Amino acid sequence: MNAVVIAVLIMIVLSLLRIHVVIALIVGGITGGLVAGFTLVETIEVFSEGLSSNVTVALSYAMLGAFAVGISYTGLPNAMVKSAIKLVGREQETHRKTMTKVLLLFSIAIIASFSQNLVPVHIAFIPIFIPPLLKVFNELNMDRRATATALTFGLKAPYILIPAGYGLIFHEIIMSNMNESGMAVDMSMVPRAMFLPVLGMLVGLIVAIFISYRKPRDYVNQELTTSEEMANTSFSRSGILVGIVAIITLLVSQVLTKSMVFGALTGLIILYVYFGYLHVTKQLRLSQSEKLLTDGMKMLAFIGFVMISAGGFAEVIRETGHVEQLVASISGWIGHNHGLAALIMLLVGLLITMGIGSSFATIPIIAAIYVPLAAAIGLSPMATIALIGTAGALGDAGSPASDSTLGPTAGLNADGQHHHIWDTCVPTFLHFNIPLIIFGWLAALIL
Repeated sequence: MNAVVIAVLIMIVLSLLRIHVVIALIVGGITGGLVAGFTLVETIEVFSEGLSSNVTVALSYAMLGAFAVGISYTGLPNAMVKSAIKLVGREQETHRKTMTKVLLLFSIAIIASFSQNLVPVHIAFIPIFIPPLLKVFNELNMDRRATATALTFGLKAPYILIPAGYGLIFHEIIMSNMNESGMAVDMSMVPRAMFLPVLGMLVGLIVAIFISYRKPRDYVNQELTTSEEMANTSFSRSGILVGIVAIITLLVSQVLTKSMVFGALTGLIILYVYFGYLHVTKQLRLSQSEKLLTDGMKMLAFIGFVMISAGGFAEVIRETGHVEQLVASISGWIGHNHGLAALIMLLVGLLITMGIGSSFATIPIIAAIYVPLAAAIGLSPMATIALIGTAGALGDAGSPASDSTLGPTAGLNADGQHHHIWDTCVPTFLHFNIPLIIFGWLAALIL
């Protein structure tokens, strides 16, 4: 049997059984190596060699996690929440409640989009930004499933399309893995190839807001147990100013050095100086800020470990030589039917990402398989990028283990009235994965 198929199936099954993704990747990779005829020692050596391919990405996540938590203590997120509440109050006095809900939902989607590219804090803003707004949602009788959809759109669509922040990481992963697998592409091709799939996600968001979850839904106002009070202790004009300066410094450093790690480091240095020496109320000493930033690194460290493990898994798949066998058998069955080939690739990507829960970790796995297959049946590099990027993004929205669903649930369930599976995973799966399949398939045929 084909070692690639065995390795991927074992990894998917273990992931769906809620075995830790890192363990699933290691077991799947080792099994694939053994099936291909490698000894255990040889398999482990190949796996270990592949671990280094994603170390930079893992370090970027850890640094950005620390930066995200540090920013939360400057008071900047609280200022944004207060502004949103005031905006809703004014709108409620002069416009219909429906228009107010639409305005708020699109504002949430935009703010979530900033967390991927402009202010790369990822899901770290949600536990601070969303819980204070729950009472506002309740007063508007707003269906939180629409809010979960808006948040997930902002957490996914920007990094898929825009090569900045987490988008820079995502696009670099696509480019590097495709080049390593034998298809020459450059960064400028990725946004053009991913435009149609992201347009599909926008269609899904509009359907969710204006059709699926338009009707009122009642919730009970409850006292919250969140980090809101802790974040409020550092609210000050100086803190907001420092937060803005740190963000701008991070972005400028990233652009100049083309390094997410160095960009996050410069932002962290500013926060360290503020918390340790310049914070006028002295509520956060240097020793406290060190623990704070360490906790931030832990918050996103999981994704880093998944990425590192996925690099080892992909290396084993490449070294087995069974990729070529798989390509030959599938291409012989499909022939040159681009439509059928694109649909199968997307559905396989959906299964893999649903199991792993991370589109970033899926790319190295599917690129090793999809690039030779796409070349064999005559798909263009642009079409291949669209397939790999869409296949990687598929399933991320609806996976119970994805940060794109765990993050929204963490904020919306602060009062215990939002179910992770039925109120976050199912709505985001339906409204994003279905459009991604349709528009990704179209992109593969058009490009």
